Amino acid sequence: MPNLDATALSPTGEGPGIDATRPPGATGVLVLADGTVLWGKGIGAAGSQVGEVVFNTAMTGYQETLTDPSYAGQIITFTFPHIGNVGTNPEDLETLTPAARGLILRADITQPANWRSAKPLNDWLVSHGISGLCGIDTRALTRRIRSKGAPSGVVAHAPDGKFDLPALAKIAAEWPGLKGMDLAREVTCAQSHVWTETEWDLRSGYGQQTEPKYHVVAVDFGAKRNILRCLAASGCKVTVLPAESTAEDVLRHQPDGVFLSNGPGDPTATGRYAVPMIQGVLNSGTPLFGICLGHQMLALALGAKTFKMDTGHRGANHPVKDLATGKVEITSQNHGFVVDEASLPAGTVVTHRSLFDGSVEGIAVEGKPIFSVQYHPEASPGPQDAHYLFDRFIEKIAASK
Repeated sequence: MPNLDATALSPTGEGPGIDATRPPGATGVLVLADGTVLWGKGIGAAGSQVGEVVFNTAMTGYQETLTDPSYAGQIITFTFPHIGNVGTNPEDLETLTPAARGLILRADITQPANWRSAKPLNDWLVSHGISGLCGIDTRALTRRIRSKGAPSGVVAHAPDGKFDLPALAKIAAEWPGLKGMDLAREVTCAQSHVWTETEWDLRSGYGQQTEPKYHVVAVDFGAKRNILRCLAASGCKVTVLPAESTAEDVLRHQPDGVFLSNGPGDPTATGRYAVPMIQGVLNSGTPLFGICLGHQMLALALGAKTFKMDTGHRGANHPVKDLATGKVEITSQNHGFVVDEASLPAGTVVTHRSLFDGSVEGIAVEGKPIFSVQYHPEASPGPQDAHYLFDRFIEKIAASK
């Protein structure tokens, strides 16, 4: 399969245009909004999807990445070239219905070689209707995204190799992008439920929390399962509520603490209904912990602003400094929006900072049990450096009792 080269993607990111000739044997294509055409081998389900093309730098955990609800509306370029080597299994799902719109790989999908594998990755992709392509130079595509920002694009797989490139380019160009888009509604739970499953153990699988000490309400904007497991493993009964729940919905459960989950889309769009709920919880004095989208919307509720990043942070190797302790933790991240530090009100302090670009990675309200971080402390996938944040939440709950 021919690979993407300098003639197909120039240093400025401009491609050959929609009249690009299909190489022999190409059954997959990525068409960007600017007319760039990247040919490859189709993988997964036949069909096409439009979304924001982003890259993820993690070397492991592709199944958790593909099932992370925060990837709703996005096509994931994996910078690690060998994807598929551990297959897929029913235990490493972060949600039952994957929200990612497609994937792009450097090499052919690797055959599984792991005792936990229940299904090869390509078969799993087909079963979930996810399309993708492999055989392109993901390094060149990543450089393009890094220098010009995450573009809109269409990934398409046609076993017969027939594509309507002008139509695909039109779809990519007309897609509005994630700015102003509320995607939490698409990935939140349909109704409230109680979560009791705890973290996975090599010998016994997932456990159950049968003797909780505290009760936490988790507002689901696209929560990953392992985040809920970490809360349950910390000694909590976890009541999960849909994204559009009101402050009254949350507080009538009389929670000891409230958790704001991760999720996709623009925080200002989701914040139209979530910010009033968060402000009601803040006024109640209930301890509150937010991550990712929950962190951004907490900032909005406090009076700050957010903005869209050019490329975002996506991977399992992002260094973050805890400004209180001076310690550096390697974190798992997936976000395209960030809190505007200059807009933070008095009494709200920055607690964590990215060592990649200096952006805000955590905030807290002085004198109150309210804090949040931009990254995913549950580490699924990724390192476990930030697990202490769940303990910190429990400590704040205990202190408020």
